[in-house]
Amino acid sequence: MLWLTVLLIGIPCLLLWDYLIRKRRNDMLNYMRGPLTLPFLGSVHLHRGLDGERVMDYALANCAKYGKMYRIWILNQLTIFCTDPRDIEIILSSTQHIKKNSLYNLMLPWLGTGLLMSVGRKWHARRKIITPTFHFKILEQFVDIFDLQSNILVDQLQKHADGKTAFNIFPIICLTALDIIAETAMGTKVNAQRSPDLPYVRAVFEVTNIITLRFIKPWQRIDWMFRLVEPSLAKRQDTLIKTMHDFTETVIQQRRDALINHHQQQQKTKTKTNCGGNECDDLGQKRRMALLDVLLQSTIDGEPLSNEDIREEVDTFMFEGHDTTTSGISFCLYEISRHASVQQRLVNEIHEVLGDDKKRPVTLRDLNELKYLECVIKESLRMHPPVPIIGRNLTEDVDMRGQLIPAGTNFIIGLYAVLRSPREFEAPNEFRPERFASDEATISSPASSQSRPTQPQMQFQTHPYAYVPFSAGPRNCIGQKYAILEMKSVISKVLQHFELLPLGPEPRPMLSLVLRSANGIHLGMRPRQDP
Repeated sequence: MLWLTVLLIGIPCLLLWDYLIRKRRNDMLNYMRGPLTLPFLGSVHLHRGLDGERVMDYALANCAKYGKMYRIWILNQLTIFCTDPRDIEIILSSTQHIKKNSLYNLMLPWLGTGLLMSVGRKWHARRKIITPTFHFKILEQFVDIFDLQSNILVDQLQKHADGKTAFNIFPIICLTALDIIAETAMGTKVNAQRSPDLPYVRAVFEVTNIITLRFIKPWQRIDWMFRLVEPSLAKRQDTLIKTMHDFTETVIQQRRDALINHHQQQQKTKTKTNCGGNECDDLGQKRRMALLDVLLQSTIDGEPLSNEDIREEVDTFMFEGHDTTTSGISFCLYEISRHASVQQRLVNEIHEVLGDDKKRPVTLRDLNELKYLECVIKESLRMHPPVPIIGRNLTEDVDMRGQLIPAGTNFIIGLYAVLRSPREFEAPNEFRPERFASDEATISSPASSQSRPTQPQMQFQTHPYAYVPFSAGPRNCIGQKYAILEMKSVISKVLQHFELLPLGPEPRPMLSLVLRSANGIHLGMRPRQDP
């Protein structure tokens, strides 16, 4: 009888509590449609059985059913999914709404509160420090690394270039991107392409997969619940993160010691070896400036950054700088393999700009001259955005063109849906690089937090915030110029050496930390015959 009494009193009390904590937000959103909401669970029951591929279909189906903006409760968290560029502009252009939503908390154990996760004063200070890293003079040094690692990629691809066998290029490109970001961010070689079984390399891949799994299953997003239902996986995640942190901290300390020794040596000799106006290493070779070097020499309020501060930023760039470019390069190569006329025009441009000597090092100026390749990349990013959704947490009530959205809402921007919307792009499912042909601006839009994105000059009228594959506003992607140059370098190198063939199945898009394909990204290759 006691248990019956507890149930009879407790259940109504819990239902009342659940109703009250949702009431204000539900009242404010009485105008907005969305899936059926159950007490306590919200709509989490609709996520059962979903994987990365099905969750994409689920989100797109909801957009078709409920419109450009719909609401959904996941447990006690309110989420609004938006695909209207007018509303997207309100959020992304704001200097107030820069807090990432709760989904990003899954990456806190790995990334800490670096540039991706931080807010307020810390975010402003870090952004100010890191921005000069992407100055063209430093990017010019990075191009050397892009070129060297792209040459290794060509060597790795030779065994697949039989002209008749389809293969999944995504994991191969992933190792290339990891080598590139390790050397540009940390100034160290991890040799991922030639040694993919190194502990750090394996740890990056495994942690990314674990976080992706937790992202798709809402009940695993809560840390204590994840550790309760998946204790072995949680322990494995902790071990992998420690492996990555130990590696990064070792590199930081070695780089810090080398910087101190280099400075002390200069003080003793009072001389500098001349390397064309750049500092040199102990062997008299030009010394490249990595992101880590910038962080080691930076101060905030007169105080240098701690090793933990620096590790947060390096880990953030290791995460953001390899998975996203892997997705972008892989899908772009796929589209090129399926469009022979596009491939031929690219080959002609590459031959005109880079010449016949395939071993000649590529320069920043060369990459900037590959105009049609940039159009192809832009169109591929439209059809296959590496970051298919962007999330913000609204810390105050927001007036969204006359309708209020309550504070505490997780606001999800469905970039994938917007970039394929027939309202914004003519024939959105067709690969048409020419739609960007008259766009003389670079992909770096928007250039600042105060500007609108550069509008591609297309005949079909598009809202400026319909094309923001690198986000926009004050929290736009700081490394977008870096990413485009890396993509140009890798793609042009591959096309110099290989003809891409339309072999293998079509990709099946799936939502992960980045856009991937559930069945891989397949194509064929054969050695390109010299003209």
